[in-house]
Amino acid sequence: MAKHIKLQLKRRFFAPTYTISTFSIDCERFCDVLEDVNRDLNKDGDLNDTNEGKVYGETCIPFGTYKVVVSMSNRFKKRLPLLVDVPHFEGIRIHAGNDAVDTHGCLLVGENKVKGKVINSQATMAKLMPILEAAESIEIEIV
Repeated sequence: MAKHIKLQLKRRFFAPTYTISTFSIDCERFCDVLEDVNRDLNKDGDLNDTNEGKVYGETCIPFGTYKVVVSMSNRFKKRLPLLVDVPHFEGIRIHAGNDAVDTHGCLLVGENKVKGKVINSQATMAKLMPILEAAESIEIEIV
């Protein structure tokens, strides 16, 4: 039977220069995530409203549900999860990194034990990848 994995990113802290979320796999907490600034202020899944708008490389993706595929990243030269059909965004990956300058709109996994950062990101990716590689289908809900 094909295994479907449901990821959830629950945003919990909105700072002027970054966003911190809890990342769950099939309803179980897995790690923290660091993203760029939330500009989807009314959380309606677009960046089209008053005082909203995308700033290249400095905006987290809109709220919503997206398909995820594991594919080869030309930038990182390895297989990484890719969020598919994100409005106004391309190449949004889940990958390792430590602070907002590493995100470029992507999701950085790790542990939020330092203000504005995630640590142990490489180790967290090493645990995450086998889970996602084994899945037949993956989706992520951002709330």
